[in-house]
Amino acid sequence: MKALQTICKQLRSSKGFSVEPASCVGFFSTSFSYRRKKKVNSYEEVDQEKYSDLVRSVLSFRSQAQTPESLFEEDVFLYGPVSKCKSPKQDDTTKTPSNWFPLFYPEKRVKSNTASDPSIPLKIPLQRNRIPSVTRILQQTMTPEQVFYLERWKQRMILELGEDGFAEYTSNTFLQGKQFHVALESILSSQESSKQKDGNLESGYIESVQHVLKDVTEVQVLESAVQHEALNYVGLLDCVAKYQGKLCVIDWKTSEKPKPFIRNTFDNPLQVVAYIGAINHDANYSFQVHCGLIVVAYKDGSPAHPHFMDTELCSQYWSKWLLRLKEYTEKEKNPNIQKPH
Repeated sequence: MKALQTICKQLRSSKGFSVEPASCVGFFSTSFSYRRKKKVNSYEEVDQEKYSDLVRSVLSFRSQAQTPESLFEEDVFLYGPVSKCKSPKQDDTTKTPSNWFPLFYPEKRVKSNTASDPSIPLKIPLQRNRIPSVTRILQQTMTPEQVFYLERWKQRMILELGEDGFAEYTSNTFLQGKQFHVALESILSSQESSKQKDGNLESGYIESVQHVLKDVTEVQVLESAVQHEALNYVGLLDCVAKYQGKLCVIDWKTSEKPKPFIRNTFDNPLQVVAYIGAINHDANYSFQVHCGLIVVAYKDGSPAHPHFMDTELCSQYWSKWLLRLKEYTEKEKNPNIQKPH
């Protein structure tokens, strides 16, 4: 009420008023009494001077030119001061990982025992230990949406095939993928023509990647283990070779459905950049990798979809990988955080 009185006094001291208090009161009292019986109540006890000031202030605001400042003052008077609210929560595209670590490390020291015949691809066996794998980290940090769609797909497959049928389907899918990787390793290690392969189970996949293999040269690594000692994770990468003249970590995938865009490959880009970061910091490897390649092959032999990841794209996915790695670490420290099954 004090604020109202202050504004009214300010308005009375300003110039340009042409409306008399009596006429204003008469106007408002007439409109209020239209078709209504006169009642004796507290309304008659209203301070006429204050009421006239209020009417005058309303009419004066209408007659004066509005400015951003005057509108703001009106809003504050009518609705109170503006309350500050928290900024919306950042999503993964704008978050900056607190566990930041560079993707590339050209100054690393290389182990002396890594010198070998450059014509033979390097192959380091994976040691089973308590260090989490890239695959496990990604599985344990799937978003609720990813978990939902994966579980829905599983339930639909079980309804269609039954429990035993789904188990057999899963086993066959894993076997086909393994045979596909074995065939690729044989082709890339000996540089033999894939046309020499027999018409086995994996032949459709091999036919699918023919146009990609033509651009793959200078194979340096095949089915080899990598470890990021600073960030504490391990992985088993498929291949490191040049694709169209650029050294890449290559990940071979199989799919029943077409995946023409990199977004269709879900977490595969994160897996690739995790391997790139590990190999760039692993002393067993004497080189740096700046690019990645995801190749999705199809059993029916239709042309595979290659998804090339340049340095800029790899850096973007590296930030996302670090966020997933941090999430996994926090879940391991806090057992109360729910994990995907």
